[in-house]
Amino acid sequence: MKLEIITKTPQTKTHDTPLLLIHGAWHGAWCWENFLPYFADQGYEVHALSLRGHGASEGHENIRWYSGATDYVEDVAQVVNSLDRQPVLIGHSMGGYVTQKYLEQHNALAGVLVASIPVTGLIGMMCRLLIRHPIPSLKTVFLFDTWHLAATPALAKDHFFSDDYSDIGFSRHYARMQTESYRMALETLVLSLPRPRKVKTPLLVLSAQNDRTFSVQEQKATAKAYHTEAVFFPNMAHDMMLEKDWQKVADKILSWLGERGL
Repeated sequence: MKLEIITKTPQTKTHDTPLLLIHGAWHGAWCWENFLPYFADQGYEVHALSLRGHGASEGHENIRWYSGATDYVEDVAQVVNSLDRQPVLIGHSMGGYVTQKYLEQHNALAGVLVASIPVTGLIGMMCRLLIRHPIPSLKTVFLFDTWHLAATPALAKDHFFSDDYSDIGFSRHYARMQTESYRMALETLVLSLPRPRKVKTPLLVLSAQNDRTFSVQEQKATAKAYHTEAVFFPNMAHDMMLEKDWQKVADKILSWLGERGL
């Protein structure tokens, strides 16, 4: 599978461990535009991939039925195997789910879950969406098309960004959003939930206090399942890597990696 991979190489490499950034649903490698140069400036080699059917990767025509638990995990494995050294995996939202499923089968030095799909799956999110946005939610379920959940700028902003997020910045991001796998939604709803007991890799769980997609309790439950505590960022919404205080999130990741000699 031909995958889009955006790589930033530091001018002075001070860390041997590369970082691999895995995007969430409706997104692509583009969403890491802040983290890529920032981590490179800190001496890390950084890679962001677009999973199959996303961004400039192959496979857009079949995206509806890709499996997050197998197909997307294979994409991550493909990139990991192409690198000279084992990377730290950093996954946002759906990318956090893919990270969890990858780590059920593979070891890694460390992993970071950023506003990740929780270990309990999407059932809580779907219940909240049925209340807040009933028509798009029902269209998604019965038409097998996840784009209905982000089909208007108002819907997408409600899911991903703070109310005061720049209109210009949001418009630029929204123009690059796309539909997502319906099969992946079914898997993360009930068919293939994360299995924390199979994961041996240490994980950092980062969460947004004002996340409308996944609740505080869901994020706490995810952290507890991995024998840690979630770190919450106030005044921040779901797209933590694009919100105005994104650097605080990046710095937390850097300090956590530093504590582990990575």
